[in-house]
Amino acid sequence: MGNADLQRLTRRDFLKLLLLAATSVAWQWPPWPDEGNYSPEDGDALWGRVTVARIGIYAEPSLNSPRVGYLYRDMVLRFDEVLTSPHGPPHNPKWYRLGQAFVYSAYIQPVHTRFNPVRDDIPPGGRPATITVPYTRAYRPLEGGGWQRLYRLYYGSVHWVVDLRPGPDGRPWYCLNDEWIHIMYCIPATHARFIEPDEVTPLSPHVPAHEKHIVVNLDAQRLTAYEGDEIVFETQVSTGIPTLRSTNGIPTKTPTGKFRIYLKTPNRHMGDGRLTDDIAAYELPGVPWVSFFHTTGVAFHGTYWHDNFGRPMSHGCVNMRTEEALWLYRWSMPHVPWDAPNGHRLGTLVRVFERDRD
Repeated sequence: MGNADLQRLTRRDFLKLLLLAATSVAWQWPPWPDEGNYSPEDGDALWGRVTVARIGIYAEPSLNSPRVGYLYRDMVLRFDEVLTSPHGPPHNPKWYRLGQAFVYSAYIQPVHTRFNPVRDDIPPGGRPATITVPYTRAYRPLEGGGWQRLYRLYYGSVHWVVDLRPGPDGRPWYCLNDEWIHIMYCIPATHARFIEPDEVTPLSPHVPAHEKHIVVNLDAQRLTAYEGDEIVFETQVSTGIPTLRSTNGIPTKTPTGKFRIYLKTPNRHMGDGRLTDDIAAYELPGVPWVSFFHTTGVAFHGTYWHDNFGRPMSHGCVNMRTEEALWLYRWSMPHVPWDAPNGHRLGTLVRVFERDRD
């Protein structure tokens, strides 16, 4: 089938073509108890979640090719292939093949489905856990009985488990402490995996603290970690969008200068801090592996709402891939015990610059 044929297809016809071309190409993950049953565990299949309201499906792996359909927020899709497109964009040329068409990776979160044994070894102060399904729905227990429907919690986000109790369906649910709005809400226990102590042990603890430092180049959208003069880690990041409209008066451009990491926490609720079940609201519970370095709340942290590193995407923070934010969290100072919700003291030096002269 050529491009001309694809252009003549209606959206409905094209979706039929996709379903014929690949089994279970587009599958809507059902949050409890909205509809249906959960999918079995997915092994090593290539799955992704749409993270924004709508993205295009293209005839070729190019943003200039004909758009032949759309995908919508929180659709979970099984892709046939991940590829590097010669058409770019240069900062992020990753695309997914979906049947006979293509989806750009910027707003696709790679996900898996893993169910976990229920555990009751929760210390008095709680312990961190990570979501291992594409998303799960949180419900808040009400004092007078009943449950209030709240946020969707997404794959890879980290939350502080403080209790185990029967949920709305009578099965075991973990209850999570929201450190920002000071409430507790709960999720099915099988949807989260406890983080073990060896996953957060310090990296390079033998290196003197004063030899570790981090450099962020805003022009290149790159982060580099040094031990003395040696580069030990380098990656693409997404810093603040200078022209983004601020809702709190704090500039959305990542500040330049020299700073120190002063607070680290396994998770943080970011956004507007509203109680809502609106999946389009600006609420980001469970942002993982947060290392604050500026008093306005600017931090390094993991990111589950985009995969478009290499260009500015944030409200001022330095967005990182979640596994890379965990590396930085473990490597940098101050060190935080695995069962502590945060660590607070001056730590690793951070230099953020925009040009060589900064």
